[in-house]
Amino acid sequence: MTDSSLAHRTPLPRWQRQLRLRLWQLGLLLAVLLFWYVMTKPGLIPPMMFDNERQAAFFFGEPVQVAQRIWAWFVTDADIYRHLRVTLSETVLAFGIGAASGLAGGLWLALSPTTSLVLEPYIKAFNAMPRIILAPIFGVWFGLGMGSKVALGVTLVFFVVFFNVYQGVKEVSPVVLANARMLGASGRQLLRYVYLPSATSWVFSSLHTSVGLAFVGAVVGEYLGSSQGVGYLILQAEGSFDINTVMAGIVVLTLFALLLDSLVGRVERHLMKWQPQAGETQKL
Repeated sequence: MTDSSLAHRTPLPRWQRQLRLRLWQLGLLLAVLLFWYVMTKPGLIPPMMFDNERQAAFFFGEPVQVAQRIWAWFVTDADIYRHLRVTLSETVLAFGIGAASGLAGGLWLALSPTTSLVLEPYIKAFNAMPRIILAPIFGVWFGLGMGSKVALGVTLVFFVVFFNVYQGVKEVSPVVLANARMLGASGRQLLRYVYLPSATSWVFSSLHTSVGLAFVGAVVGEYLGSSQGVGYLILQAEGSFDINTVMAGIVVLTLFALLLDSLVGRVERHLMKWQPQAGETQKL
């Protein structure tokens, strides 16, 4: 084997791989935006695809108009901040309460087999229920303020975290448990050094999914009854067939969901330093 072939197989530095990945991601985003622009720009699409040139823009919005709406919200008019503060507050509260209660409930039932057997049919029944239909009930119970939106978000987040934690604790290696008990580990030590580390990857997997569900709970609650929030803005725009504002609201919610998910990812990387990364695993 020649030196040139060995050099050719040398893996790229991590920063170069990250840069290449980001360029591919950016390129895909630009391609989607370009396709959206072409499909909704009058005169750039075949006439037979729509009844008239403005029909595509009516159904899908126009990316330039959407960008202008977002710019007006944050810069020109600066009138979205109070709505965004309400939606983010509801989302963070629902996410925090749902995740904490799901973690506690999952640990409790996983470590209490008898209680788990008693409550299992009720938990499965409540989980099978389409929980969006609870939104009007929460509106009656907690009013049209923040409480009803948080309650709906908690019901969406709780079960995702609960079942992941429950399964993660159940799958602790019996050999590890036996060795820990042999060394004299107490129940608290087993929880801290065996059960929780085993369930950590399951917990963070559920938290990444729960971010979007917390936003769903907040926005659906705002749809059904509110006077503020990003969901309220989207509902008002739908009533006037303003698809550009609807799309702008969706883009804003998506960006902040990604931001919250990245914060969860940062915490995950900090707490999971002991876990080998993909590149390190390949080297081993």
